[in-house]
Order: sequence, then structure tokens, then C-alpha cells
Amino acid sequence: MPKTVLTVDDSPSIRRMIAMTLQEAGYDVVEAVDGKDGLDKALARPMDAIITDQNMPNLDGLGFIRALRQHPQGKGVPIVVLSTDSEEGLKQQAREAGALGWMVKPFTQDKLLAVIKKVLG
Repeated sequence: MPKTVLTVDDSPSIRRMIAMTLQEAGYDVVEAVDGKDGLDKALARPMDAIITDQNMPNLDGLGFIRALRQHPQGKGVPIVVLSTDSEEGLKQQAREAGALGWMVKPFTQDKLLAVIKKVLG
């Protein structure tokens, strides 16, 4: 059974690129347009991994991670932040909130797949 990855990003082109890359590798992908939409979708069904942007309307990446970790469904799900931000303080806050890793945009498809394979074990 394919693993399900939630991608949370307010950029339609980034979501499409992530979805295409992961679907070609055999993953199921659920797309969310912002942190609030991502939280709703993550709580609606089990996800095997989550890739989230940091800078989004309605609920940013850190807010999304913190909110998700408050729920039983959010415990133990690997979360990777994919952002144009690479500020060390922000990365530290993301780790403290419960993110497993941080990737900087722009990203390569190979790098994305390597990270997802690593976090999914």
C-alpha cells in the first residue's frame, strides 16, 4: 500500500511539483493550500509524512506544526519544512515545534525524494 504524504504550501506550482515528484515515485499525495487547510486534512485521515512551507496565509508552518502536535493524529508523523527561509533561529523553532528536517527552496526532485525516503524509513 503506498505511503501518503501531505504537502502544505500556498504556491500552486510548488504543490504541483512536489505532488508530481512524489506520485512518480509511487506515493499518494494530499495537497493543502495553507496551514489551516493542512491541519484539517492531517486530522481527517492518517498521513505517513508531511512537507510544509513556512510562510503561508491563515496559519504559517510553525503554527501548523505546533497545532498538529497537539492532536493524537499528529504524534510521530515526520514533518519536513520546505521554505525559502534558511534562518537558523527559525530552523531551531521548527525542530522545537516537532519538525524532523528543513529543506530550502528551490529544491531538486532527487533531494526531495531522498529526504522523504529517509524520514519514512
